[in-house]
Amino acid sequence: MTRTRLIGLDPGLRHTGWGIVDAEGNRLIWVADGSVASDPKATLAERLVQLHDGLQQVIAEWRPDVAAVEETFVNKNPTSTLKLGQARGVSLLVASLNGLPVTEYAPNAIKKAVVGTGHAHKDQIALMVKTLLPGAKQSNEHATDALAAAICHAHHGVR
Repeated sequence: MTRTRLIGLDPGLRHTGWGIVDAEGNRLIWVADGSVASDPKATLAERLVQLHDGLQQVIAEWRPDVAAVEETFVNKNPTSTLKLGQARGVSLLVASLNGLPVTEYAPNAIKKAVVGTGHAHKDQIALMVKTLLPGAKQSNEHATDALAAAICHAHHGVR
């Protein structure tokens, strides 16, 4: 049985969560998780570079085979949505520059794959991530969301 290493990414300008999961058949194994932070006092361009460099280090260290990225949902604040989209673009770019096939999932699709309903709350997602990935550190909510994206990808059988 082959093992595939997945990276889930939860893009954000302040914090981009990442989670590494190994999939071996139907078995999921937590490997690592965390988040890359940007300096809120820096310019937008500098913050995007910080996210780029941080994600580049994560991918170089953990060497995933594929990537799953959470799609952007539309906020009430168009400026926030635009900034989130730019951070998301960095996530897509870094994964692609490293030769990873990238699949994007809507937040509701991730929730449904992990919890069973597309309108699950954060605490339900965290509990199911803990259940599906024993030993997962879940460093913060961004890492938990990234692990959920990786689980979603594994459940879709995309390798």
